[in-house]
Amino acid sequence: MIDVSIIIVNYNLLDVLDNCLKSLENFTTGINYEVIVIDNCTTTGKVEDVTCKYKNTVLIKNNNNIGFAAANNQGAKIAKGKYLLILNNDVLFIENSVKKVLQYAENLKEEVIIGCKLLNADNSLQISISAFPNVLNSITENYFLYKLFPKSSVMNKYHLNYKNLTETTEVDIVKGAFLFCSKKSYLSLNGFDERFYFYSEETDFCYRFKNEIGNVLYYPDTSIVHLGGATTDRDLWFKYKNQTIGKIQIYQKHFKGFDFFISVFSHYSGLLFRFILYMVGGIFGLNKSLIKKSYYFFKQIFVYPKNVFNLS
Repeated sequence: MIDVSIIIVNYNLLDVLDNCLKSLENFTTGINYEVIVIDNCTTTGKVEDVTCKYKNTVLIKNNNNIGFAAANNQGAKIAKGKYLLILNNDVLFIENSVKKVLQYAENLKEEVIIGCKLLNADNSLQISISAFPNVLNSITENYFLYKLFPKSSVMNKYHLNYKNLTETTEVDIVKGAFLFCSKKSYLSLNGFDERFYFYSEETDFCYRFKNEIGNVLYYPDTSIVHLGGATTDRDLWFKYKNQTIGKIQIYQKHFKGFDFFISVFSHYSGLLFRFILYMVGGIFGLNKSLIKKSYYFFKQIFVYPKNVFNLS
């Protein structure tokens, strides 16, 4: 009997994957688990040279990059565990987090999604929970107003992160770097919506889970290190482009009428605002990095995904 199936989607970063699997094996004891690595067509080496070093590890190799959502669903379909842990490949374990979360889930009488505390590489607290998108927080986020009101539940959808929660708390969204739930619940929702390619799939999944099944919980009694951006920071245009696509897709799927129009308008006007702000800062500060970011913000203005949800 397998307690937890740990699903890790990988693309190219074999050294990062190796470190993740090593820390997982070093710290995960006292439970029966399997690791399912879904490789989205790595071209930098042989992924099997990494996965073969670790016990209870299953490898699926795709012939192309099918995206984060679809790859996780691929792993869930063959998982043998009672629970699933969706885990980023750029995570490092520093304690027996999987067992702690498993024991907490087993003591509950309800179906839940659980996310744990995420830390940056320097052990500082990382933003890992948020409220669902709405018209107001789309405006406050796009115009940096949330930074002026970091602890405001009205003005900042990330406000709970700034309160440094020490007790398990119901939230709207937990970051997909560590997302734990029962296999039964995951499959009952058909997993992640595969129309989301790389970003926002956990936002949509948590939204559907809360509407149809149960609660989403932030469990701060265990921590992992999430390096963050290990894949996307090596291709900034891929990162920024897909962030825009993911956000607009959330609006397309879940917003209508005036809410949809204002949210989309605030996003693109916010990109224009960032383009100007970063360009001015880059020029006067002689900062090539800011100028490069400004250019990417400008390019995003012309990115608008086809609405694949209009027949839902």
